[in-house]
Amino acid sequence: MMSTSTISKFVIFAVVALSLSACGGRGSGIFGGGGSGIGGNNERRENTPEGFARDYDSAADVAAAERGDTIWDLFRNNDDPNVTLEVNKYLWNASLDVLNFMPIQAADPFTGTISLGYGRPQGGGAAYRATVYITDPALDARSLRVSLQGAGGRAVGIETQRAVEDAILSRARQLRIRDTKL
Repeated sequence: MMSTSTISKFVIFAVVALSLSACGGRGSGIFGGGGSGIGGNNERRENTPEGFARDYDSAADVAAAERGDTIWDLFRNNDDPNVTLEVNKYLWNASLDVLNFMPIQAADPFTGTISLGYGRPQGGGAAYRATVYITDPALDARSLRVSLQGAGGRAVGIETQRAVEDAILSRARQLRIRDTKL
């Protein structure tokens, strides 16, 4: 039976060995050595101003190092608002609910665009297709634009278009109220 001190020494040795093996990288360690030969690695090495050598696995790592990126940048909100668009989830889901009789041809949540193919509403005679644009993260009528076309690509009357927009906005408000009651 092993004593407590022997077990603790073994655990410490195992932790140190695992830590050192994790620091190795590809092709380095006891057998690997540098270079591009057998067992070597093809990493790029660069000397830092402090005199230490730094290894890079890819061109993306080099670009990130030149920009000064760190792991903590993942947790910051550094997105450019001119490039990224936040889409209101209630408007998005309400659009899909209200226009569920139309087949989805394309949906891009990053640009806020949903393209729907021709479909007939239940109890209706005419077929429509639609494109929905959600332009703002606010739950507001100004955030929603719906473009409707009838069969043959004819424009649909403004009353019909407004009725569809109102139905989407009403459904979005219902979804938001349902979420706040949780």
